[in-house]
Amino acid sequence: MEKAEFSKIRKKLEKTQKQLAALLGMSLKTIHSYEQGWRTIPAHIERQLFFLLINQRQRHNQLTPCWEQKECDQKEDCPAWEFQSGHLCWFLCGTLCECTSESTYREKVNVCRSCNIFQSLIE
Repeated sequence: MEKAEFSKIRKKLEKTQKQLAALLGMSLKTIHSYEQGWRTIPAHIERQLFFLLINQRQRHNQLTPCWEQKECDQKEDCPAWEFQSGHLCWFLCGTLCECTSESTYREKVNVCRSCNIFQSLIE
């Protein structure tokens, strides 16, 4: 995640830098350093920001699960199906789509960014 995307998500969440620091459990200086590009934004912070953004909108009950949208033939072996979290497939590690089951979260989210399910959630 780049600094511009970090700032954009903070604004979509309608949070000040101070509020976001409290929400993420970090110092205000850390938020400043992410937005200024002085520090790399860690994968776990990126993950939390997307989680907050998606759940802020409270649309997940209206969404078609990922396994239905992708007509997945491996769904019963996938954590997204097991936990009935088809809108959180991007968040869960070990999902089977796009060969991401063995990936780190950073690698997985880069694949997910091009997925229409993820894109529809963050727009």
